This record gives sequence, structure tokens and C-alpha cells, in this order.
Amino acid sequence: MNNKEKIKEVLERGVEQVIVKDSLAKKLASGKRLRVKLGVDPTGREMHLGHTVVLRKLKQFQDLGHQVIFLVGDFTARIGDPSDRLSARKPLTPKDVKANMETYKKQVGKILDLSKAEFRFNTEWHANMDFAELFQLASLFTVNQMLERDMFKERMKRKKPLWIHEMMYPLLQGYDSVALKADVEIGGSDQTFNMLAARTIQPNYNQQAQDIVTCTLIEGTDGKAKMSKSVGNVINISDQPQEMFGKIMSLPDHIIIKFFKVLTDVPEKELSEYEKDLKKGANPRDYKAKLAREIVTMYHGKSDALEAEKEFDQVFKDKKAPEQIPTFQTKRGSYPITDILQAAKLVASKSEARRLIEQGGVSFDNKVIKDWKVEVELKDDMVIKAGKRKFAKVKV
Repeated sequence: MNNKEKIKEVLERGVEQVIVKDSLAKKLASGKRLRVKLGVDPTGREMHLGHTVVLRKLKQFQDLGHQVIFLVGDFTARIGDPSDRLSARKPLTPKDVKANMETYKKQVGKILDLSKAEFRFNTEWHANMDFAELFQLASLFTVNQMLERDMFKERMKRKKPLWIHEMMYPLLQGYDSVALKADVEIGGSDQTFNMLAARTIQPNYNQQAQDIVTCTLIEGTDGKAKMSKSVGNVINISDQPQEMFGKIMSLPDHIIIKFFKVLTDVPEKELSEYEKDLKKGANPRDYKAKLAREIVTMYHGKSDALEAEKEFDQVFKDKKAPEQIPTFQTKRGSYPITDILQAAKLVASKSEARRLIEQGGVSFDNKVIKDWKVEVELKDDMVIKAGKRKFAKVKV
């Protein structure tokens, strides 16, 4: 791929909007080294595939030789981004934020070359900002402008609270671009308002207004809601290969091509062929398997991807338990069924266990149990299955 083709891919693949496209296209063609920023608030410990859409776009800029900046919003996370929210986020404490961002660098390093990237935290400047500067920022915006945001309009319509601190969020995100002297900012399409705030603020600090690249948002494993930790429909970068492969295989058919486009490097020409084949009646399962192999290879390596596929086929095609099953060791001879599922880490909570049992999704040595109140007698090498992909072998 030549430089012109790379620039076209940066401006178009997986992109919803470029503000201002002519401006950014000229800068990219000029050879000027740009400062390109992406900010992420550490609202949870794990980064998911939704985050990788913008991270991969940042990597495209890095591959073109630009200075990329990954900004951890450790200060702004304490306020909570109101974008796409019908209720205020719960503010995080400094302790929460510190715990959440411990693994961020390692996860980001799976995509970016960190030796050539700036890895920054916005407490560097926001922790020392005085009221005078904050008031100066606030004077650049009107309440009317803030109330034009879709989610704020919806809250007002539903008579839900709209907090003053939420209106400060775009100001602080905009100032991040001033502090970093950003030429370009990348974000999800839900971040457009926040990124536009920087274009208002930067000229007041004698900086040229940044250009903006908004990226496509992807659905979660349910194929409906945006991939989100709060919804629980995520595929995490840190998921084990088998778990990642299985989650991708469970995706609805209608988002296969979209995921290929924004989450992989498969050429557009090849994707067009995939799309034609699917329209002609090709089995979507085969293309999901290709997608799963591509993504698991990116984050775990080719051998782990092939092993994950082999295990998936063993469980779902051949209806056998996987060869490697985590062991659950216990000294007890019996358990309430909800307790053992939680103790074996097959579910996150007893309420999840109860739902799964009632749906017929739990078996002990291939015997399905639908009564969540029963006590289960355990024996050595008993295999517990919870849902489609989770197994544990009992050692008493």
C-alpha cells in the first residue's frame, strides 16, 4: 500500500466523519508531522474491542510517521463523560481510577508502538487549574449550546436530572487538546460534541483548531447496544483466546462485515468478496470463524487462535468437552448449585447462576439441572458446564 492509499484509508475506513476533511487531507499530503490525540477515561480495568476501533485508527497515523498521544483521562474520569448517557455517571474516586488504569499501558501496547508514542495523564494540568482559568473556559460556551446535546435534550424531556458538573466535561476535554497542542483528535462518533469543544477553545490559546476524526461505534455481543462495560456485552482485549473466539462466534450475522472492516486489516477488496458471498447464501459461520481467527491472532498469536478454533469446534461441532478444562478444587462433598457455579468462577453472581439454570444452561456430567434450589453431590472428575463455553472439572 503506497502513502496515498494509506492516507485514503486513514480518512475513510471505519470513519463516520472528518472535521475538516479538506484541511486534514492537505496536512497529511504535505508530510507535516502532526500531533494526534486519543483520550480514554479509565472507567473500568479492561479495554474492549470497541476501544480498539479508535486505537487502530491512531495506529494508522503512527504508521504514517505522526506523533500519536494516548491520553488517560484520570482526572476527567472523576467527573464522568455524559456522552450518550441518560443518567449521570457515578463519579470515580482517585483510588478507583488508579486501580482501573493499572493495566492500560499493557493493553494499549498490543496495538501501538509505545516506544514512539506519548502516554499521558490529564491530571498533569487539570489538577493545577485555578478557578480563573476554569471561568475563562466556561465563558466560551453558553448553556444553550450545552442543552443542544441530544442526551441532555432527552433528559430534559424525561424530567431527569442534568448536573452542572456534566456540562464542564467537554470544556476539560477541549482543554486537553490545548495542553497537548493537538493537531488532530480521534474519537468515537459519540464524542463529536466533546471534540468540537477543543476547536472553540484552542484559538483562544493561539493554537490552530484541531481537525477531528470520528470513528464508527460497534455493537456488543448482543448485536444491538453499543459495546459497553456497563451493558456487559463486551469482548475484552485481555479475554483468553478460547473466550474471545467463542464470543466472536456468537455475534449476530449482520455485523460480520462491519467487524472485519473496523477491527481487522483484511483488504477492502477482499471484504467486498466476502459480502457478495454472504448475499449469495454462503454460510455466515465460516466468515465468523475467519473473523475470530483474525482477531484472536492479533491479540494472542496464530497458534493460540488455531487452538481456540480447534477447541470451539470440539465443543460445538463434536459436542465434546474441551481438552483443557480449569480445575475446581474443594474439600466439600456437596454444594447448593448456585454456590458451586459461583465458587468455580463459572458465573459472576448467584442471580446470574439462577437465570442460567432456569434457562437449562447448566449441566453436571451432561445431566441438565433446571432447579436452582437443589444441592449437588460432587465427585472426582465431574465436569460442570455453564452456558455454551464455560467448563470446570471437580477435584474433591
